[in-house]
Amino acid sequence: MTSLEKFYGILPAFYACYDDEGNISEERTYDLCEYLLSKGVQGVYVGGSSGECIYHNLDERKAVLTYAANHLKGKMTLIAHVGAPSTRDSVELAKHAAALGYDALSAIPPIYFKLPDSAVYKYWSDILESTSLPFIIYNIPQTTGYTLSPALFAKLLENKKVIGVKNSSMPTMDIERFKRVGGANVIVFNGPDEQFVSGRVMGADAGIGGTYASMPELFLQANEFVKAGKFSEATAIQSDINDIIIALCSLDGSMYAVIKEVLRRKGVNIGGVRAPLENISEADAGRIDGIIQLIDQAIDHHCK
Repeated sequence: MTSLEKFYGILPAFYACYDDEGNISEERTYDLCEYLLSKGVQGVYVGGSSGECIYHNLDERKAVLTYAANHLKGKMTLIAHVGAPSTRDSVELAKHAAALGYDALSAIPPIYFKLPDSAVYKYWSDILESTSLPFIIYNIPQTTGYTLSPALFAKLLENKKVIGVKNSSMPTMDIERFKRVGGANVIVFNGPDEQFVSGRVMGADAGIGGTYASMPELFLQANEFVKAGKFSEATAIQSDINDIIIALCSLDGSMYAVIKEVLRRKGVNIGGVRAPLENISEADAGRIDGIIQLIDQAIDHHCK
């Protein structure tokens, strides 16, 4: 049985790193790796939604997986998201990640066409059977249009390679239900950053999130508060996290574009976002310093 210990903790969703022409940048990918290493996070989730995977071709996705593994293998836990529109591409990505030494695979369900549970089950099963790596289901119904049921989760768990679920649906009840189905031998990751603390209280063992890298100190501290049973402190830090998330989403352009500008001003330039995602407007550029101030004030208050 796979040890789950390596997956417990804070695992930022890794961002796409582009050069000034909008191409995948090896150098800037390494810069983000170094930044996250310096923050002490448990691992990274590479090639998912925050990594703009649906806007990358197969070669680009392989390159991102390669660059991250080259710099982080053996230094932190690596999860490769390999969900793609076709089973063939997903399996190819899975085999690539396995050859690079990733610790686990993950995948969203098939997108665009509305498929029955039987087809979704076959898709995930084909991926997990393509390598010897453990597999983490990714449930994010608000973007995929598919909702993982506890019954299908239980069926998938009959295969011992399935070690958990990254749950990004908003109800914390879903976390409780999945944890009830899986028990102690299955890991449930909280997905929505806005409910990290409540998700942990309701049974999530760890977290994977798209805003973690913009404020890793806050999520690391919130996790420590939960582990220590300091729930009032954890709730207070979650409140500040939510203020920051609201600010990140208040500007024109993609939230990821705003996060990348925050990181650039903190010394980590990983480029912008790929169209059709929108970069921040010139009018909003002046408001980034206010977001950075919110982050820094929260860190000073909770983490010093």
